[in-house]
Amino acid sequence: MSEASSQFADFIVDRLSGIPRIARTRFFGGTGLSADATQFGMIMGSTLYFVVDKDTRPKYEKLGSQCFAYDTKARRVQVRKYFQVPIETIEDHEALTALAREAVQVAQSLARKKKTAGKGA
Repeated sequence: MSEASSQFADFIVDRLSGIPRIARTRFFGGTGLSADATQFGMIMGSTLYFVVDKDTRPKYEKLGSQCFAYDTKARRVQVRKYFQVPIETIEDHEALTALAREAVQVAQSLARKKKTAGKGA
């Protein structure tokens, strides 16, 4: 991780200090953000992404956010589980905390659904 992205990750974790038991981990080429051992966000370079679901995704799309995407040799892959948090939201501490809490709930819900689905197999 570059120094710039490390400093940005420090800044974001500090901004999210109101999220209980927040932790940061290495996540591919960036930083994963977890609460209660459930990843709810990630930082890639100088971009913050939060977990979304079918109910919360439209809010991000309305704000003009894009999903996380990366290129392979064959194509561009879009990861629609993670959407960019707008800079205006990052600058608004209350809005950022509210969006982060929502992302934690979404991530925990998705983890529960995945765990339940796995038991049925």
